[in-house]
Amino acid sequence: MRKTSALTVGLATLALAGCTSLFGGRANKLDEFAVARNAPLVIPPDYTLTPPAPGTASLSASDAQQQAIQALFGGPAPRSAGEVSLLEKAGADRAALGIRSQAGDAATQIVDKGATTQAIIAAPQGDSAVASVQTP
Repeated sequence: MRKTSALTVGLATLALAGCTSLFGGRANKLDEFAVARNAPLVIPPDYTLTPPAPGTASLSASDAQQQAIQALFGGPAPRSAGEVSLLEKAGADRAALGIRSQAGDAATQIVDKGATTQAIIAAPQGDSAVASVQTP
């Protein structure tokens, strides 16, 4: 009996909730189209591109890339007097172009490591907890 009465109450509630005309329905809701008037539709102008004429200069990929970099980063920033002085003392004008590529090369010896350090680096990997190296 309790289950049927609970089911009857649930169905009645569902029926009343679905019937919005009993509780005012759409009369209480705001209508966004009634507030503002719709703008008239306008046909946009024709933006068709014309093909390039023969013999005219075209924009190459490198030019486009340079323009994008210039637009994003704005070119080189001015340096302060202290920064210019530091760069001059460090020898920035004598740095080789592409040095970062050469520094990553395995055959490039950037710092004189000495015979002992080179022997340790070149030593074979040991299998014990205690390691020893013989240097000349």
